[in-house]
Amino acid sequence: MSAEPFDEDTITGLVADATAAPSLHNAQPWRFRYLGGVGVLRLYADLKRALPRTDPERRGLHLGCGAALLNLRVSAAAAGLAPVVRLLPDPADPGFLAEVHLRATAPPDQALALLHPAIHRRHSSRHPYRDEEIPATVREHLCGAARAEGAQLLFPGAWHVRSILELVWDAEGQEAEDAGVRGETAQWARTEPSGTAEAPDGIPAEAFGPRQRGTAAPVRDFAVGRPMPGRPWASFEKNPQIAILGTARDGPAEWLRAGQALERVLLRATTDGLVASVTSQPLEWPELRWVARDPVSSMAHVQMVLRLGYGPQGHPSPRRPVNEVLDIV
Repeated sequence: MSAEPFDEDTITGLVADATAAPSLHNAQPWRFRYLGGVGVLRLYADLKRALPRTDPERRGLHLGCGAALLNLRVSAAAAGLAPVVRLLPDPADPGFLAEVHLRATAPPDQALALLHPAIHRRHSSRHPYRDEEIPATVREHLCGAARAEGAQLLFPGAWHVRSILELVWDAEGQEAEDAGVRGETAQWARTEPSGTAEAPDGIPAEAFGPRQRGTAAPVRDFAVGRPMPGRPWASFEKNPQIAILGTARDGPAEWLRAGQALERVLLRATTDGLVASVTSQPLEWPELRWVARDPVSSMAHVQMVLRLGYGPQGHPSPRRPVNEVLDIV
């Protein structure tokens, strides 16, 4: 492919949109490099931001980087570009996750371009949602978003939802007994108010949401075991609307595809007026992750549990400056 030159402002804008993606504990484990001579943006894993106790296989890292890749594709489409993506282009370098050739000579993906306004409006909402059913047409939009990225989104039945909620409780118990996992959570999820010296990463106290009272929505409590004076209590929805996102196979390429599917679902949900939060707690323990799957579907590997509904917007989490994650050569 021939090189197409793009100015620094264009590349910076694409990466700024990419880095608005969600990631495990908002660690933002990505780096970008733009090769101007060939018109290519490369995505790398930032292993200094891996979570070895919570995410030993780096599945969550790949999901986050996949979500950033989807945002990059959405941003490129909105700019009139048609990116060509290669996943894991160098088998000798597993940290080199994707190569994106930016093209201005082909028509952009309009379905992706329509999601662009949602990139900076999407925030995890860990607040109570209304007990209001998501219409079937909206659910199908979300399932279609996952299919478009080679993944599957399922809204499980009542018995499966109860099973997933029980797995979340089990995972919370295992996490409470693992000092290493608790330490990583405390490192990235900060119980003190942000104030004027807000960190550029991690989860700020304002984004934790209230403590649950008498309900069991699958919302990770990032302050568990740590005092937060003044944090309110609230009753969450009695019947949380849960979806599971998964793939037929499991491995780095599938994790990257699942991350793209996850972000496409979240952007579609935002576009359709929904709010969402995600939890990977029961998927961080291999024995629980296997049980989370739907035995009657083709989804062999669950990659994320989503809670969707109607409710208040979540508090935004900070982002690192683009100049810290982008090299232009």
